[in-house]
Amino acid sequence: MQQRAILHSDMNSFYASVEAMLDPTLKGKAVAVCGSTEDRHGIVLAKSELAKKAGVKTGMVSWEARQICPNLIMVPPQYDEYLKYSKLAHEIYYRYTDLVEPFGMDECWLDCTNNLYGFDSAYSLAESIRKATREELGLTVSIGVSFNKIYAKLGSDLKKPDAITQISIDNYKDVVWPLSVSEMIYVGHATEAKLAKYGIHTIGQLAATPPEYLLNWFGVNGLKIWRYANGTDESRVMNKDFVSPVKSIGHGITCTADLENEEEVHNVMLELSQDVGHRLRVHELCATGVMIWIRSNDLSGEQFQCRLPVRTQLPSEIASAGFNLFQERYRWNNKVRAVTIRAINLVPKRDAEQLTLFDDQRRREKKERLQDTIEELRGRFGKQAITYASLLGDLKMPGDGREKVKMPGLMYQ
Repeated sequence: MQQRAILHSDMNSFYASVEAMLDPTLKGKAVAVCGSTEDRHGIVLAKSELAKKAGVKTGMVSWEARQICPNLIMVPPQYDEYLKYSKLAHEIYYRYTDLVEPFGMDECWLDCTNNLYGFDSAYSLAESIRKATREELGLTVSIGVSFNKIYAKLGSDLKKPDAITQISIDNYKDVVWPLSVSEMIYVGHATEAKLAKYGIHTIGQLAATPPEYLLNWFGVNGLKIWRYANGTDESRVMNKDFVSPVKSIGHGITCTADLENEEEVHNVMLELSQDVGHRLRVHELCATGVMIWIRSNDLSGEQFQCRLPVRTQLPSEIASAGFNLFQERYRWNNKVRAVTIRAINLVPKRDAEQLTLFDDQRRREKKERLQDTIEELRGRFGKQAITYASLLGDLKMPGDGREKVKMPGLMYQ
């Protein structure tokens, strides 16, 4: 069987690098891209290598970042520029293969197994991509070269900036296994902490753990991370034109300032749900469940979900379910920094639905006709043409275009 040649290209300090490329006076300086740079409550969205070395972290409040790094230069985000350069980088990748799978704006997997374009190795091909990106865009990438997606991504993280790391069949035990389990994709803080309770701290220790133990501790996800650790993952790299089936629809935002009470959280959820409901309609789907994710100002996150009594596309019902979850489950130990609300367990709108004697179908039909009218007005005159009175004030939500940015989601299997 032919050994695969998988690359993972990661654009170094992407937002900050684009800013330095657009404004050469920023090169070689500690730079942070921050939301609400005039507001002391703005947060760091990205940072340059020098800022990172000084201790500046993504998600840090801007005044705190300034304390840590007094010479920090803060600039506002330019999301249209980031999207532009992300697309230009993808065009470079497409010269080498059609099997290009994005993972957010600044990362991509590439499968070059069946076409090395005359290069004697995948490493040489990666070197060509690295040089082209630097010379044509003025940006640098770190590239991992390996025989599967997991190790390729891990390789791109090992050496930065502007570097290539190869993890092969021959060296992966020496390179990968001594690393902390936290270095591997999909091993978050909670999983890392649980593994540590069982004395598992390195990827090698995870690989040596009997899989039935991991299945018992983590369910099917335990088996996945066991395969990842052992280098046996066979996930394919999807074609650049691949469109993932819609399994959930959500919208989240990091607020310009902390949300301090339930009313502020409710208004943000209600505003986010307008987009969720609209996209459900576009895809002709209904939600039978709702999930929320809340990040506190200490950067910890919590996720909760529930089933809905009836399927829905209505933004008001999605927001109400999400807010009820928040009230029931969230403990106000910290103020709220970020909110995501997601419609889950989706079903086609056209599918038949089993009603009960207690459903007020006439009332639901009336609400749906009202939402039809709202959608029509927004389509003709813009989404702010009609809205809730409670959403007319300051929602502490950014209006700088960050919703256009595609954040990393799930790796295709």
